[in-house]
Amino acid sequence: MAHQGPERRRNAADTRQALLDAATTLFAERGFDGTTVRDIAGLAEANQALIFRYFGSKEALFEEVMAGVGREQLATTPAEHLLATVLRDLLAPAADRDRSLEAFLRSGGSGGVVSAVREQLGEEYARVLRTLTAGPDAALRADLVLAWLLGIGLMRVVAPKEPLSTADPTEVSTLVLGAVSTLLERVSRAPAPAPAPVTAPTPGRQPQGT
Repeated sequence: MAHQGPERRRNAADTRQALLDAATTLFAERGFDGTTVRDIAGLAEANQALIFRYFGSKEALFEEVMAGVGREQLATTPAEHLLATVLRDLLAPAADRDRSLEAFLRSGGSGGVVSAVREQLGEEYARVLRTLTAGPDAALRADLVLAWLLGIGLMRVVAPKEPLSTADPTEVSTLVLGAVSTLLERVSRAPAPAPAPVTAPTPGRQPQGT
């Protein structure tokens, strides 16, 4: 339901981020086609006209949701560790999983601009994976690995199927990385470590240095 009351008092940056967060959540739950700008504005408690002011269109908003994790991951992860990192994020418990990844998986049937965004992001990942083999068919090998990742995502997240849907992430990563190393010989076979937890300050104590 769209937000009917007065818009929350926030500055432009906070409102924009609230819309982006709401879009990420809804795209992850419903996919692109199942989400309306009215739904996004309602969850963000903002006027839906602001979606068009800050992003231009629902398609452009989806593109930013995708770019938020995908291109950041590509820019900060060494090529040989990229696959292990993607697997770690893909296999994480639902509460810890990056919602933009779910949005990508659940929007697979959408066409037009959304399809172009998915293809572009997929090509950027494939370009990195191609550097991990000296084989003359590097492009094919990279695409095969990407197809496997998408299949794992579908059976783990979108249409869960046992035993993969509840299998231990480390066990799955170890098996997949070992098998993939026959295609991409320079890929790291070690599962990616879990992200460092964010430690909340202890109540009643001041952070050091303040």
